[in-house]
Order: sequence, then structure tokens, then C-alpha cells
Amino acid sequence: MMDTPSRQASRLRPPASTEDAPVRAVLGPTNTGKTHLALERMLAHTSGIMGFPLRLLARENYERMVRLKGVRAVGLITGEEKIIPSGARWFSCTVEAMPMDRPVDFIAVDEIQLCADPERGHVFTDRLLNARGQAETLFLGAETIAPLLRTLIRSIEIEARPRLSELSYTGFTRLSRLPPRSAIVAFSAGDVYAIAEAIRRRRGGCAVVMGQLSPRTRNAQVELYQKREVDYLVATDAIGMGLNMDIQHVAFAGLFKFDGSRRRMLAAPEVAQIAGRAGRGAQDGTFGTTGDCPPLPENIAEAVENHQFEALHHLYWRNSALDYSSPRALYASLCQKPPYPGLRAAEPASDIIVLSALMRDTTIQSLTKEPGRTRLLWEVCQIPDFRKLGEDSHIRQCAQIFTVLVKEGHLPSSWLEPRLANLERTEGDIDALMQRLMGIRIWAYVSTRSDWVENPQLWRSRTRTIEDTLSDLLHERLAARFVDKRATSLARRLEEADSKPLLSAITRTGEVSVEGHAVGHMHGFAFIPDQEAARSDQPLLMRAARRAARSEIPRRVTQFLQTPDESLTLDPATGTLLWLGDAIGHLQKGEELLRPAVHVTTAEFLEPSHRERIRMRLATFVTATLHNTLAPLFRAAHAVADKPGLRGLVHGLTEQGGVLTLSAHSLTNKKDSHFLHKLGLRVGNGLLFSPQLLRPRPMTLRALLVQLHTGQPVPPLPKPGAVSRRLPPETKLSAQDRAVLLQIGWQCAADFLIRLDIAQETHKTLSELAARSGGCPLQPGMASRLGVPAADLPGVLTDLGLRVQKASVLSKKQFGPATPVLLLPPRLPAPERKGRNNGSRARRQIMQDNTGPFAALAVLQKRR
Repeated sequence: MMDTPSRQASRLRPPASTEDAPVRAVLGPTNTGKTHLALERMLAHTSGIMGFPLRLLARENYERMVRLKGVRAVGLITGEEKIIPSGARWFSCTVEAMPMDRPVDFIAVDEIQLCADPERGHVFTDRLLNARGQAETLFLGAETIAPLLRTLIRSIEIEARPRLSELSYTGFTRLSRLPPRSAIVAFSAGDVYAIAEAIRRRRGGCAVVMGQLSPRTRNAQVELYQKREVDYLVATDAIGMGLNMDIQHVAFAGLFKFDGSRRRMLAAPEVAQIAGRAGRGAQDGTFGTTGDCPPLPENIAEAVENHQFEALHHLYWRNSALDYSSPRALYASLCQKPPYPGLRAAEPASDIIVLSALMRDTTIQSLTKEPGRTRLLWEVCQIPDFRKLGEDSHIRQCAQIFTVLVKEGHLPSSWLEPRLANLERTEGDIDALMQRLMGIRIWAYVSTRSDWVENPQLWRSRTRTIEDTLSDLLHERLAARFVDKRATSLARRLEEADSKPLLSAITRTGEVSVEGHAVGHMHGFAFIPDQEAARSDQPLLMRAARRAARSEIPRRVTQFLQTPDESLTLDPATGTLLWLGDAIGHLQKGEELLRPAVHVTTAEFLEPSHRERIRMRLATFVTATLHNTLAPLFRAAHAVADKPGLRGLVHGLTEQGGVLTLSAHSLTNKKDSHFLHKLGLRVGNGLLFSPQLLRPRPMTLRALLVQLHTGQPVPPLPKPGAVSRRLPPETKLSAQDRAVLLQIGWQCAADFLIRLDIAQETHKTLSELAARSGGCPLQPGMASRLGVPAADLPGVLTDLGLRVQKASVLSKKQFGPATPVLLLPPRLPAPERKGRNNGSRARRQIMQDNTGPFAALAVLQKRR
């Protein structure tokens, strides 16, 4: 049954046996020795529990406690790892995993100001109100929470501690000028990788620390930095929570982060939490910005230096006295309003979102008819969503786990085995390994529940082994990608040369010189070293040259973004994009044929943000070029926008790039054909096409787009302006080759490629003449018109859909001896007189010309 309000209130007060035990808070900025003090206090008691905000910190302090008290006396409890010796007296835990039902003399919670965190704050608030040691309780955190602590816990003793060293703001520093022993902070994995890659190129290498890393990988990366194998650390804001390293300067590469619901700017206390990693003990530290990040606002920089921040206005709270009589009652108890001023209802977290979805599932409803099942459902809903693949995926996984637990009583080994098999794979890049690590963390969490798993000891060992293997591989991949030991050594030599800087410059023509010697050129955004200089054993000289080139990139990017289209070129034959004659990108396959993707050519000094702005500028130019070169297509699409009958037809023509094969039901009537003709489109012999797009430049561009989109190599085409081309004797065209050629605008006939407009015009002219007169002689210019030898004309005409017959089989009375004619099939009615007497000028010219090399031939229309 659900607790009454009075019972709820009693839960917010410590038990009677601990009412007289002191509750203290030690507050202050980073580097005040708070955590060290708490560990000393806990180990001075006979038993104790300390909660940390991160699994990494819980593991790190567990190892410190083991060194002091021995492995049998210390336990570790996190969502994914449980080490609980039978004689354990002191415990290092994550805040969520603190065993609240275990009586101990001492309890401490680190970073208690996280009570104000929208996502996890309600857990910290619950520990603030309910976690009490029998002899002493200690909360550690920032001074911003002090007023609310005094409101919620009237007997609390608060001690403020000053920082042991000074923290100074140094403003903006370019990435290339950051001092050794610096940490660069970014807020996405992509930015971390990009900055780490830039540091590797410029300074030889760096360590990488992110929240997604396992403790084993994180510790290996930290050791790389602490042993001074690298002088730089690139990290996310994960370093803001208790990471103690030899960091002298913290540089922010960004000031905005995604907090789970929106992208927002860092608050001043958050900046201070991260910047405070600089300087340890009595050693002073500095902080600033770098990369594309602008300088810090003056008020934030001043607040961080002086450790003066606005007090917290509220803490997040969620009811922990839950009603398990039914899922709906559970949900209602979770949504209760806070009981005290200063508390605010927590935002819907992942567990409540999963519960809300599953309680509406009829199958889950049938399995939760008793309180024990509802409690189990809530425990399953609290499985963390480490993978971050979307709510639906996590909900489905929780539903599967709950259903198996209810029906089988546990998760059978046969059910777990296939789910871990894919996670054991060791191939793949950094992102693939990290994704598998996230996946194994879920099953590590599940395996810690002895009542859930068939053989918990086996699966805990199995998941730990997989995690350790993946962690070691990930560390190796990170080191291989972002650490160059030889370059690190050279970078230090370059730092030594800073006492007497090497002079470098870049001329207007892009020539890069160092100490008056030309060492390379800037081509587009890439530095191309001079071959002789690159071969010379002068690393300092080349590094100085690259330093000059690197400083040139922002100016060049700005110049490029302001450049007119006239300075850009798209090579329609290769898809290369050029700026002032230098290749800076190329086209790739896009979602649609007429919407190719733009790839910016790799250049070592281009920052990701620069690369994206260049790509967007090139994409705008490519779109304009396509609209200009293939204007008939886009004009036609605009003209039929209000004509439903033709809109789909022209849309298909656009999707195919200018040539569309018509199906029987898509053939147009005379009115539609006339309208399409006015738009410059032609319908004939089952095809719709635009003759204007068969000109050399549109043809070449379309051939490129078709090849990119289909991935099918295009056979060699006739020269620009030609109407045909004989195929080499050894050429064998597949049906796919013929389809690609037809899509570009070339029709295969005999051993020739005939340009589509010429082939269609020839077929139409001869077909109409034959239909009107029952047959017609061929004019000598027909072979020239098609661009084929006279001897090959019969085969070409046959493949174009016409039938050729010798004059000897014709009626000499009708046409005279040895006169070539174009005959209608005998089954067709004779043409009307009007059609014979009023034929076109072209037909009369053909009928009158009965001499030349074609006098022995007659062309017959094929039967339809």
C-alpha cells in the first residue's frame, strides 16, 4: 500500500538512533581537499559508505581505499560492478547504487550540488534527505547549495573551504599556441576526435578522456598523460568531476553542450567545475578558450576566478515512498508533488518514460497483477540506457527482460548467450568499440542482480572479461590514432626553438617560405611541401612552415566564403570542384541523382567547422550550376506544378536526369504531348526526353551524375558534338550498360551509339512517311544524318525499330524498277489520299531521290 503523508514525512527524517549524529557539509570550489578529507573521516570509523557521481570516481577511490585497508575490507558497488567481500566494512559507490538499507557509522555524498541537476538531481536529493550515518554524515560540494541545505536540514553544520591555489583567466589562445600540460575540453565525441587529430598533427599526440570510456580505458589514457608520453589531454566535461591530474591550463573549445533535452550555454558554476581541474595542491592554474570558441563573457570569467556564484534556487525531488499495488498506482506515487519548499518535481527520467510506455502494454498489464511483479517491473525500468539508440529501442529491451523474468523466473544462460556474442567481436574502429562497450554495460548491470540471472557469478565474470578486452583494444586504437611518439619528440624540440622563433611567411601567390627559403605552396586549403624540403632532415624548418600555413587557413576560409561563383568551377567530366584552379572538393553520390553530395578535399589544417562552411558554400554553387546547366528540366518541373496529370511524369523525368522510359499507362495524349513539346520535351517511341540536355555540356554533366548515382561505369561516349560512335569490336554491352547509356542519351543500334534525338527524329520521320505513302525511298543523306557508313545503315535502322527490305520484292508497277521504298505491313489499311498528296517536304524529297547507294534497299515499318 502507498504510504500516507505522515509516513512520507517520517522517511525524510533520520531514524531515532541517528537523530543526534552530526550532519556536516564541507563546501567550496575544486582543489580544496574535500574528497581527501571525507575518505580520511570514513576510514577513521569502523564502517562507512561514500557515494560518488561517476562510476569512474567510485572505482578510483575504491582502489585508494584498498591500498589503505586491504582488498577484504573494502567493497565497490556501482550499477555495473559489485565487489562485496564478506568482511567488507567500507564501501565506494555511485550515488544511485548506495545501499540505503545497510547501517554504517559514516555516510558521505560527493558533489551534493548535483541535487539541482535536472536528470539525476532527484537521486542526490533523496540521499541528502534520507541517507544518514549512525555516527556522522558528510556532504561535499559547491557553496551554491548552502542556503538550501540550511533550509532542508536545520541542524546541519557547514564548513567553507578555500581553494588551495589560484585560478586565473588567460583569454583566448590558438590551438597551436596552447602550453604543454593543457587540457582541451569539447562537448561531443566528434569535436573531441577532431581536436585530438589536430593536436596529433601539431604537437605529436594527446590522451583522450570521455564519459563513454570504461574506467580501464580512461585510466590507461590518464596514465599516458601522467607519464608525460603526451603533453595534451582532449576531453569532454567528464573531467570536471574529481579527475585529479597534472593539468596546468584548461582550454574550452566550446561553451555549449546538449543536456539531454536542448543545447544550451554552460552556466558559470559548470565552467568553474571544469576549469578547476587546472592547478593541483598549491600549484596555480589557468583557464581560457581556444579553437572556434570565443572568449568567455567577462562576468563568467570573473565569477570563476573569484569563486562567487549565484546560490541554487531549487533542488529536484522525486518521491521514494512508492506504491507497488499496480503500475498505475506506482506511476501516480512517482508523480507526487514535493513536500517542502525549495524542492521541485524532477523532470521525467528514462525510467519513468519506460514505465509509462510499458504500463500501457496489454501483455505487461497481464503480467503485473500483484505488487511483487510491479516492483520487478520498476526495477527493470531502472536499467540505464547506456546505448542511447533511442527510447523505443530501450523500451523494447526492458519489455523483453521483464517478460522473460516473469515467465522463466530468471534470465536463462541460453537467452543471454546470443545477446553477448555480438559484443565480443574485437574488429572495428573506435566508434564501433565504444558502441559495444555501451552495450556490454547494460548486461554488466543486469548480471549484478543475482536474483535475475541464472548463473550470476558466470555472467559477471563474462561481462567483466568482455569489457576489459574491449577497453584494452579501445586504448590501443586511441593511442594508435592520436599519438605519434616521434612527432611528440619533434614537437618538444620546436617548443625549445620558441626562444628564437623561426621566421615564416606566405606570399600572395601561396608560396610558403621559412627563413627566406621556399618550402612549399598553399593549394586551396592544403599545404603541399616542396619535395626537396620535405626530404631534408630539417623537422623544425618544416614545422615552422606548417605553422605559417596553419595560420593562413582562417583567412583563406573567409576569402573563400566571400568569393563569387565566377571563381569556382565544376569539372563535369570528373566532378572535381575547383577554386581559382585548385581542387578543393568533389561530388559524391547523394540521395537523388540531381542532388549529389559535396565532399571537401582533406586538408590537414582545416578545422571541422571550417570544413562544414566550405562544404555548404560549395553545395550552394553546385545547386546553382545544376539549375543553370540543366535548366530545361527545372523549368519543366515548375511549369507542370499545377498539372497533376503531367507532374508525376516530369518528376520521373527529373529523377532520371533527363530521359524517362514511359510505361504503357504513362503515355500522354495529344494535348499533353503538345504542352510538353512547348516546354522543350519530346515524346516518342516510348521515351520522354529533352533534346536541349543532349548538348555537350549538359550531356557530360548528366553522364557524371548518372555514374555517381548508379555506381555503374559509363562506357566511353562519342566526342562532344558528335551524333554517333562506332563501338570497338571487342565491346560487349550488358543490359545494364545499355540502360545507363539510354539514360544519358545514347541509343544502341547495331555496332553504334546514336544520339537519342537523332535516333528518335529518324524513326519518327520514316515511320510517318511509310504510314502515309505505303513506302518511300531512302535519301542518300540518311547515313550522314545518323553518322554511320552507308553499308551499316540497314542494321542501324533495323535496331531503331524499322524494317529494311530490298526493292526487288516490291511492286514495280507502283514504284518503278529498282526503287527503294518504305512499306506498311500488309495487314494495315492503305493510307488516305490526303496523306499521300499532302506529305511533308522531307517525305517529298525522299520520294523524289531514287538514286545513290540506297537504290537497292527498301525500309519497312516493323509490325506493332
